[in-house]
Amino acid sequence: MVLRATLFDMDGLLIDSEVLWHRAEVEIFGGLGVPISEAEDRSTKGMFVAEVVDFWYERYPWRGVSREAVVDRLLARVGELVDTEGRLLPGARRALDLAGDRGLVALASSTPEPLILRSLEHFGLRDRFAAVHSADAEPFGKPHPGVFLSAAASLGVNPLECLVFEDSAAGVLAAKAGRMSVVAVPAGEDRREPVFALADLILASLEELSEQWLDERFVRRGD
Repeated sequence: MVLRATLFDMDGLLIDSEVLWHRAEVEIFGGLGVPISEAEDRSTKGMFVAEVVDFWYERYPWRGVSREAVVDRLLARVGELVDTEGRLLPGARRALDLAGDRGLVALASSTPEPLILRSLEHFGLRDRFAAVHSADAEPFGKPHPGVFLSAAASLGVNPLECLVFEDSAAGVLAAKAGRMSVVAVPAGEDRREPVFALADLILASLEELSEQWLDERFVRRGD
């Protein structure tokens, strides 16, 4: 089927923010007595922020601060780090340009919407997206396809006509569960995960994205 729209994840794909999430978690949870180190991999990557808080609370329960307050602290700290240290990943603007030339573009992320919008405004990217969707508003997060299906519906596009860009295994599973095409851009340490074999294309970086590959799959606007 010919593609007509593109759905982008955000953290770890467009914005180099996974390291910022990890730093915020080390700071906030460390202050609560949770033994997370800077050297650890981010084992909670892809979870809702509330699920991350529950994950660590179940293992190292703390007192004196509600889990809701910890969620708020994490979101505020990540927002501060994005504002002061965040950067776009190589090829991000070009990928958005190429996608925008070929159809509608939406963002579908597990990050809560206020932080999505804060991040997009910081990098001047808000107007690149016809719609912005957070899995935080869905009953289930990735690998459930809900956020991608909602994004496709908001664009008025059949899921089979959507291309998803994702960096996480959960995101690839979610897109495939929604019957969408997928370009995976996993971080180096994640590339060996078997789930990435489900992707239609695997890139080391968005800089590798080929115009020809897209042209073979999309109807150009106006055609």
